[in-house]
Amino acid sequence: MSTPTPAPGAVGAPRPRIEGPLKVTGTARYAADVPVPDLAHGWLVTASVSRGRIRDIDATTALALPGVLGVLDHRNAPRLNPAAGNYFGPDGSLQLLQDDVVPYAGRPVALVVAETSEQARAAAAALRLSYHVEPHDLDFRLEHPAARPGSTAFGPEADTGDLDAELAASTVVVEERYRTPEESHTALEPHAATVWWHEGDLYAVDSNQGAFSVSEVLAALWSMDRERVHVRSEHVGGGFGGKGACGPQVILGSMASARYGRPVRIVLTRAQVFEATASRPPTDQLVRIGADADGRLRAIHHRPAYALSPLAEYIEWCTEQAKILYAAPAIRTQLTAVPLDILPPASMRGPGATPGSFALESAVDEVAERLGLDPLELRLRNQPTVGPVSGLPFSSRRLVSCLREGARRFGWAARDRRPRSRREGPLLVGTGLATTSFSAGVFPSTASITAEADGTFTVAVGASDIGTGARTALTAVAADALGVGPEQVRIRIGDSDLGMAWGAGGSRGTTSWSFAIVEAAGKLREKLDGPDRPVTATADTTALIDYRPQRERQTFSAVFAEVTVDPATGEVRVRRLLGMFAVGRVINPLLARGQLVGGMIMGLSMALHEESVRDPRTGRQANADLAGYHIASHADVPEIEADFVPDYEPQDPSGFNGLGEIGTAGTAAAIANAVWHATGTRQRTLPIRLDRVLEPDDTTVDDPHVA
Repeated sequence: MSTPTPAPGAVGAPRPRIEGPLKVTGTARYAADVPVPDLAHGWLVTASVSRGRIRDIDATTALALPGVLGVLDHRNAPRLNPAAGNYFGPDGSLQLLQDDVVPYAGRPVALVVAETSEQARAAAAALRLSYHVEPHDLDFRLEHPAARPGSTAFGPEADTGDLDAELAASTVVVEERYRTPEESHTALEPHAATVWWHEGDLYAVDSNQGAFSVSEVLAALWSMDRERVHVRSEHVGGGFGGKGACGPQVILGSMASARYGRPVRIVLTRAQVFEATASRPPTDQLVRIGADADGRLRAIHHRPAYALSPLAEYIEWCTEQAKILYAAPAIRTQLTAVPLDILPPASMRGPGATPGSFALESAVDEVAERLGLDPLELRLRNQPTVGPVSGLPFSSRRLVSCLREGARRFGWAARDRRPRSRREGPLLVGTGLATTSFSAGVFPSTASITAEADGTFTVAVGASDIGTGARTALTAVAADALGVGPEQVRIRIGDSDLGMAWGAGGSRGTTSWSFAIVEAAGKLREKLDGPDRPVTATADTTALIDYRPQRERQTFSAVFAEVTVDPATGEVRVRRLLGMFAVGRVINPLLARGQLVGGMIMGLSMALHEESVRDPRTGRQANADLAGYHIASHADVPEIEADFVPDYEPQDPSGFNGLGEIGTAGTAAAIANAVWHATGTRQRTLPIRLDRVLEPDDTTVDDPHVA
């Protein structure tokens, strides 16, 4: 399909954020900022054991403290619908304060409600809880006896060709294990909600990534019509997937407001965010790749395991890229779930693709190393012309352009392939690259556009802006679809009453909302022949979306990294990152680059810092704060460049694709490959900590008789 030439307009222009002035002046109101009369405050109490039952909760002292309205626990909390769930079925993590069972450390077991937040916190500290402790299992590994096949809800596993025969015929076979730890989302804004009931309707201002889906879950929990649940999330201080589900703050807030007849606000502490909200699960991944002497891949076998809770189904889809990135006669994937005593995991930026690409792209580099080939050349030699597993044509595939342009800008041609070949004083210097893909598409959404009497247009769509600049991007889309300037468009988002809409997740938010806006604009323009204003048109894209795949619709990237390593201290510093991306038509290059640079920083953080550590005795997270859980800070951020190759998505009416997550996926692998090039030692476990890189002093003497 030929690429249309878009008419000049708002789409493609680098405009700053519409809400920027509100945020920098402190006037943007988040879930904990909204003024509500007669407000009470709730404070969570979480379980200190990983498995067991609550023996007793003594609230006598707490209830006697000033300002305390009450304590909710499993003995007096309102009953919820046990069938309420997530996209995959019933979800036990939603059933808060319904029984005395403790299924994971950090489970909310009580809520203290008081006149002020300080009073609630003091009363929560005065609660006395005791437990019947049962043995817990946090022994995550691929060979765990309870391991089972992962869900295939995202698509069947791959099993093409004769894997064993192709491996046997290969000149080189790489068979290695790669591990990534549990990671926390650590968004700037802690989870918060302000909740109240009025005339039988439930109202919530909540920090989430999809107001409509949260309203659906709340309606299911309370067994009421969704139209009577009103959720707003106008401003959200980051999410990365951690606010994609119905959080404990809004569930408990709705229960407390129902019990005490007042609006209730709950703001989680940073420690509670770590303990009581979901995280990216750890992975343990076996990768086998066979190749001929000329670098042609013969076989790819990717067998990753991820941790899972028995409370709910979840998929950490690490195997998708093994089916997309490279051509090989035999490809097999085997996704494995390991049930443990943990909170059900959640999607974290680039779910599946981020840990999966670390394993796959590290293994591809190891193939190049053993064959003595340039890693760039190896990748170029194995590019498929159709989906390697599905056989479907690619909707658009500009990965080779990403690789070649990235290599040119990075200066890859001057690289010496030999490890430890470049030094700067005591430092070892290395470079590496990785490619990745991320599935793209749209989900159903609705949008309404009203032509106002003053010549302006009001766009209403249940989108969520979690810091991505969605308001600004959607304003540009609407302006171009209506044929007007963006200054004539007002946009309303973040409200479940605006109609069904996909949330900010899966890199499908902007594409899904834009599709609905473009459809609504087309309908409105048909109505504008007459003089009557205001006039409104509404579109619902549900019937327009064909879920039968006709093409492999993916975004692609190539990330290049340069690192320095001090072998005496184990310190790794990333000096340069360059990412080239094929993500369809770019709506706003200023905001898009910000998204991709932020994603690459998150990938850097994954590579070098992030790791949730659990106390094996209690199962609780030992580093549940931003002092112990390390994330990339300003001093860690190197020179970063993110740019785009020309691309257009023919399956989208406007040529768009998502880009929120592909910046993260692939970055950790590029850095790990650069560390190998610098040191000659392969890092197969993240993060690349000092102790994993530290090299023994060559002058060390092992003879005990020598001082």
